[in-house]
Amino acid sequence: MAMAVNVENSDTLSPNEEPKLKYDRMGNDVQNILLKDAVSCICVHTKFICLGTQWGVIHLLDHEGNTVPISQDNNQKDLQAHAIAVNKISVDLNGDYIASCSDDGKVLVYGLYTDENTHNLTLGRVVKSVALDPYYFKSGSGRRFLTGDNKLMLYEKTFLNRLRSTVLCECEGYVQAISWHERFVAWASEVGVRVYDLVARCSLGLIQWEKSPNRSIEDFRCNLLWSAPKTLMIGWVDTIRICVIRKRSQIELQTRDVTEYLVDPVHTFQTDYYISGLGPLDDQLVLLGVPKECDPETGKAQRPVLLLADYKDCEFCEVSTDSLNIRGYEEYSCNDYYLDMLIEENRFFIVSPKDIVIASPYDIDDRVNWLTKEGRFEKAISVLEEVGGKTSEHSIVTVGVQYLDHLMSEHLYEEAAILCARICKNDKVMWENQILKFVDVKQLRAISAYVPRNPEQCLSPQIYELIFCEYLKVDPKGFLKLVQEWSPALYRTPVIVDKVLEHLMNTKVENIYLEALALLYCYQKKYDKALTTYLKLQHKDVFKLITDYNMYYVIYDKILDLITLDCDRAITILIQGRDKVPVEVVEKQLENNDEYLFKYLDAYSKVESNGRYHGKLVRLYAKYDRKKLLLFLKCSDNYPIQEALDVCQSNEFYPEMVFLLSRIGNTREALQIIIEKLQDINQAISFCQEHNDRELWTDLIKHTIDKPECVTLLLKRIGNYVDPRMLIQNIQSGCEIKDLKESLAKMMCDYHLQMSVHEAFKVITLRNYFDLQEKLIVNQQRGISVTDEFLCSVCQGRIIIRDLSEASDLIVYKCRHSFHIECLADGVNQDHCSVCSAVKM
Repeated sequence: MAMAVNVENSDTLSPNEEPKLKYDRMGNDVQNILLKDAVSCICVHTKFICLGTQWGVIHLLDHEGNTVPISQDNNQKDLQAHAIAVNKISVDLNGDYIASCSDDGKVLVYGLYTDENTHNLTLGRVVKSVALDPYYFKSGSGRRFLTGDNKLMLYEKTFLNRLRSTVLCECEGYVQAISWHERFVAWASEVGVRVYDLVARCSLGLIQWEKSPNRSIEDFRCNLLWSAPKTLMIGWVDTIRICVIRKRSQIELQTRDVTEYLVDPVHTFQTDYYISGLGPLDDQLVLLGVPKECDPETGKAQRPVLLLADYKDCEFCEVSTDSLNIRGYEEYSCNDYYLDMLIEENRFFIVSPKDIVIASPYDIDDRVNWLTKEGRFEKAISVLEEVGGKTSEHSIVTVGVQYLDHLMSEHLYEEAAILCARICKNDKVMWENQILKFVDVKQLRAISAYVPRNPEQCLSPQIYELIFCEYLKVDPKGFLKLVQEWSPALYRTPVIVDKVLEHLMNTKVENIYLEALALLYCYQKKYDKALTTYLKLQHKDVFKLITDYNMYYVIYDKILDLITLDCDRAITILIQGRDKVPVEVVEKQLENNDEYLFKYLDAYSKVESNGRYHGKLVRLYAKYDRKKLLLFLKCSDNYPIQEALDVCQSNEFYPEMVFLLSRIGNTREALQIIIEKLQDINQAISFCQEHNDRELWTDLIKHTIDKPECVTLLLKRIGNYVDPRMLIQNIQSGCEIKDLKESLAKMMCDYHLQMSVHEAFKVITLRNYFDLQEKLIVNQQRGISVTDEFLCSVCQGRIIIRDLSEASDLIVYKCRHSFHIECLADGVNQDHCSVCSAVKM
């Protein structure tokens, strides 16, 4: 049995604000428990609820408040776990084991279905918190659990089922809260909240809490919750922090000695309440808190509040705030309240020493009833859409039709059209019935944007034709837009063409109707009529018509008109269709318009590398786009250089002349232009360095020796290329040269460096020569091993003979050819192998 709880909305919210949560007080057996005892802690599992009381008893309840036997024989309804109040209860993921702790120094691990792996430890000190490994029920998990007093202890089964304890952290003050998820454990002590990696056995970081001179954080309970696998929610005093466990990148791990994971606090919020608990509700945050100030009238504590807030945009924005009428709230502080939850079911259990209240979101029918009662049809329909459009009590159709009629009566036709799309969806009959309501008030234009247009969902053609006719009469632009956007399969095209022609006969001809007519002709595949209409309009869609329907062969005599209409698009089409519109045709059409011809040939040269028109392009570049001329000259080899040079000379394009003269080998004239026309000594020096010609350097020195500023630059840059004396000997006596000392030093340094490099090359070359000569001599002086297998290359007899009386003198060459002396013909040069000499010949 559950009883409704009175709540009051916060004054900061509108009276018409939709309630977010409904509240029920837990009844049944829990009421009898609370008459005799008081709750000190709670742990909610998907299978049951564990209540710890002030008298050290643990009760097992179902989610409705009925007592569940806690012993294996089903005879024991509660467990006297401790002598005084239970501080904390923890349950494993499977709901097979529970753990508890108390100030009596005891830690209990109790099996609901087995006595194996249970423990009853007496630690002899106050134990404020305990946490079971979520996988404690699994064999091979180590059967681990944590306890928190003035240190954090890890207990785990070892070989021969012995229990081993490990101190993970020495804490300042008590470990007042522990939360364990997968490999990560978070706990709170006086210095803050620390997160620990049990696999790596290392701390991932300490989240320190701000201390206030007016209050001590030790006086407030820290609330820890893993709201997601790697998301930790912390609520302590009046501050909320939401942290994410992030895995470091491979680069961080390789370059720095750091842990694999780190704790990243992504949100921090300050609240107006002391926090008793918190948890997630979809993408929002639920907070149980107590106002900081006492009731000004009674001087006692105010009612606790359950607050729902958005926080994803780094701002804590309250959505709803409900004040709860908890029994005895005047005597309680924030530490007397607890909030636990079933995250999967979005159910929240609000616990005080003498009361348990269950909060849950409004279900769909609750919301729709409230919204329709308040006249908020739009919101009611949205709610129904979110759940598929239908519940046991409501549907989008029933609520939507009622709302649609209301909007039509209020002349809100646009809103009614949007609503019609939402409620009709794929129901053709319903669509046509609702559209007829718009016909009666001549507002088909309002619904035109929402009617179905997919072939599988389309309505009868007459519906679309009715909409066309209304636009044709009152909205020419809208009519054209429909022709452009709607598929001709939705309506009968000849009917609409006839309507347009009839309208044009009775009214003044407007270009917008002709444009629509051209499109309709295209839909009918009457492309010749469409092209005629577009050209009459001078409309740029003529280009799309040409490309879409391959109409290149009919535009030979219209090239100039097309380019005049839109030069860029026309040239693009001509280039794309150059196999259908030959370049000779385009050139002839544009022979009297150099600018258009230039733009066309410029584009043509970028896609065709034959260079056929490059000579003509030189002249056109010089006339219309001089900036591109030099790059073109450098990239192409298909123009007459002398003609190009004549063009550049007539236009006094000196940089281009320098390039062309260099290309034909007339570097001295090119250098003269740089010096006399461009007057760029740096370019002149670079030009000489590039060609590395002594005559060029001589010319450069001759033309610049009377200019002190040029001499300075030459002194600084000539040292690596020619003998500096060429320049120094030509400097006139008495010539005042700026920075002469530094320039000479730079020149001599460069020259000496160059000479040093040459000397080093010479030394290295000589050393290599003598090393190779020595290797050759050693190789030639090395003996040759002669075996029984060696044969005379003339007689093919063995070289080595055992009978010395028949032995003769031998000759063995480096090539390993061997001969008897008597086998060699008289007059043969014995310095070289006759076999190898014959091969070489």
